[in-house]
Amino acid sequence: MSSFSCCCFKKTKDVKNVYVVQELTKENPVKDHTIEELKLKLGNKDLDSDIDMIPESQKAPLHSPAQPHFTEDGLIIPRKPGNPMLENTDRQNLHRELLFNQKIGKNVLNQKSELQRALEKHKDNVARKELDHHISSHELEKALADRIKRRQDAVVVECDDDKGLSKEFLEARAKLRTRTESK
Repeated sequence: MSSFSCCCFKKTKDVKNVYVVQELTKENPVKDHTIEELKLKLGNKDLDSDIDMIPESQKAPLHSPAQPHFTEDGLIIPRKPGNPMLENTDRQNLHRELLFNQKIGKNVLNQKSELQRALEKHKDNVARKELDHHISSHELEKALADRIKRRQDAVVVECDDDKGLSKEFLEARAKLRTRTESK
């Protein structure tokens, strides 16, 4: 005879050491524990107050009781404050998941690695320098063009002045020649 075990069957020994197999799926487990039975079980317990009925997860933290404990001298006994990181299970689970994802190399929060951030920062700096150089070169070219134009204008004005002076100079020289020749 082959023997197998399943979660739906319960194998027990009876008084004669013979295995008896009971099928557990046919029993209704709710009928064994009715609401009245549960109330009786709870009624037999000594409950000091309604606070004992509050689930542990919803109770106030243990480190901040309503009334502090006092010594015989009337001084308050110091207590170490609770660590909110350890008390918050959701935060612990999130931290555990993030550590696991970091360990396997999965990027959950679309964060970039330190190397990727450094590369992007370097690219941004290079692009900014090129833009500044491009803008400054245009400004430099404009400044140089303005200087050249001013100098050319100044040379043209000087040439006009020289021509005017040279005409006057030539006329004065011609007069002097005529005077010296006539003598």
